[in-house]
Amino acid sequence: MTADCLFCRMASGEMPVEKLHDDELCFSIRDINPRAPVHFMVVPREHIPSVREVRDEHGPLLARLVSVANQVADAEGVSQRGYRLAFNCGDDGGQTIHHLHLHVLGGRRLGAEG
Repeated sequence: MTADCLFCRMASGEMPVEKLHDDELCFSIRDINPRAPVHFMVVPREHIPSVREVRDEHGPLLARLVSVANQVADAEGVSQRGYRLAFNCGDDGGQTIHHLHLHVLGGRRLGAEG
C-alpha cells in the first residue's frame, strides 16, 4: 500500500467508496468519469503502479481481475451483448491513477480505439 495512492486508500477503507465487488484480492467500483453507459473498474488491493510492472507471479491476480470483471458485467446486464476490458498504461496510454486497474465498458456499441 502507498499512502498517497487513491486506490490504496480505497482498498484499506481509509476512503469509503461504494463497491460493486469486494474480496481479499480486489474490488470493483464505478468510474467517476464514465465513457460508456456501464463503466466500472476492477482494482487489485496490491499496489502495482502499472501494467508494465506485472510479472509472471501476478498470473493468479490477473485471472481474478478478469473473473471479477465478468461477474460484475453479468450483474450490470452487459455480458450478453458484449463489453470491453482495458488496461491504460502510462501517461500517453491514458493512465491517470498509477495503480493497476482494469476498465470495463459496455452498454452500447463501442467503436475502435486508438
